[in-house]
Amino acid sequence: MRLKEILKEVRTISITGDAGTEISGISYDSRKVAEGHLFVAIRGDKSDGHHFIGDAVARGAAAVIYDNPEAVTSACITPEERASLCLIRVGDCREAMAYAANNFFIRPSEALTVAGVTGTNGKTTTTYLMKSIIESWGRKAGLIGTIQYMAGDKIYSAPHTTPEAPEFQEMLRTMISSGCTHVAVEVSSHALAQKRVDGTTFRAAVFTNLTRDHLDFHGTMDNYFRTKERLFRELLGSNGFAVINVDDPYGRRLLAGMGGGVRVLTYGLESGSDLRATDIDNSSGGLRFKINMRGRTYGAVSPLMGLPNVYNILAAAGVSACLGVPWRTIIDGIRNSMAVRGRFEKVDAGQGFLAVIDYAHTEDALERLIYTARGLTDGKIVTVFGCGGDRDRGKRFTMGSIATRLSDFVILTSDNPRSESPRQIIEEIEAGATRKNYLVEPDREAAIRRAVLIARENDVVLVAGKGHEEYQEIGGKKFKFNDREVLERAIRQMINNK
Repeated sequence: MRLKEILKEVRTISITGDAGTEISGISYDSRKVAEGHLFVAIRGDKSDGHHFIGDAVARGAAAVIYDNPEAVTSACITPEERASLCLIRVGDCREAMAYAANNFFIRPSEALTVAGVTGTNGKTTTTYLMKSIIESWGRKAGLIGTIQYMAGDKIYSAPHTTPEAPEFQEMLRTMISSGCTHVAVEVSSHALAQKRVDGTTFRAAVFTNLTRDHLDFHGTMDNYFRTKERLFRELLGSNGFAVINVDDPYGRRLLAGMGGGVRVLTYGLESGSDLRATDIDNSSGGLRFKINMRGRTYGAVSPLMGLPNVYNILAAAGVSACLGVPWRTIIDGIRNSMAVRGRFEKVDAGQGFLAVIDYAHTEDALERLIYTARGLTDGKIVTVFGCGGDRDRGKRFTMGSIATRLSDFVILTSDNPRSESPRQIIEEIEAGATRKNYLVEPDREAAIRRAVLIARENDVVLVAGKGHEEYQEIGGKKFKFNDREVLERAIRQMINNK
């Protein structure tokens, strides 16, 4: 594709060189540049792409998008290379990359029905429910999210919840090739802040909730909210649908600020919402409840457990209804949707107690997890958890308070300490403990084994924080670690020893 076609809608300050040159790909990592690529000099967490312009050109880049003129002036580019190079100066490299990628992959979202889900908790399960409902309707649905990307029958690894713009648009194009008509996308706050999905046509957007998380990146809850708000104010199509949880205070704030043109459907458990759940029956066998939508009632049955999943089901049902899915099909899709890996996932190896792994790594998610478990048993709750390193330290104290207050016993351990000291992280969690009903075991595998040995019949063991992850990051290095495998092995060892 010619560069001038790729640059449509890209806000440029100046273009030096031939904009008619052919472009074979888009890269933002100079190590991945091939002959004829457009290189975009974005700033990352640890490095600035402007420092690698010379390397990108040496590897065959035909054009460079940049926003720092001094970096181009000082780049090691030979006169011969400069003669055939097109330099595009822009005000914002990330915004430019998003629109360039959208054009390069021939605006794939315009040929799909794309629904974005944002919020602190519930995004993953909501997208899987949406996929199940759409497929019950006889359509093919793609999925982009935390656990994996799915295009038709093919599964791809997910290095980010929402990938960078070139990978995001390429995945949408792959979904079209795979026969997908609909796509459910987890839209993270990082993706919105870094404009990874700008240029995408969203037909619908869902707001699940907003609680403390990622403040190491956003700084304040207000900044965090305003970042999430971008999906609804700037990226949702003028005739799109906004599906908003109005039981959440930030959902009500979002609703109050919605402009004209966008159609809104509210959901929740409290009166006043368009879509409500009533008569909720929650058990270890799943959920049964009624969905009331503007005067009509539907009976829902799901293998998922817990009040948080009632909200997730309402969100998925609401957006599906907005997109024209018949209610009979929506109810079938809810019933057919299976538990999502690492989201209140039961581990059964023949033990007499309930064992669960969950991705809960925020204050709100941990609290909801323990409350969900409490509603399933008259026994004790044993919670194993830690907090990630190099992330928002402010939530550690509160999570320590929540765990010790709501659990019968807690084992404080490591999550992904990354470059931080595991002991230091645990001490910051321990400072929030409200009771001395805990012990400290930094070795996560040993902590899980101890929880299994403590548990008695009808108790619940909760292993929180990592969910689907298959690694543990310690000292900046990743080691193979899977909570489910470790928990199942510990249970089998316990049974064999008995």
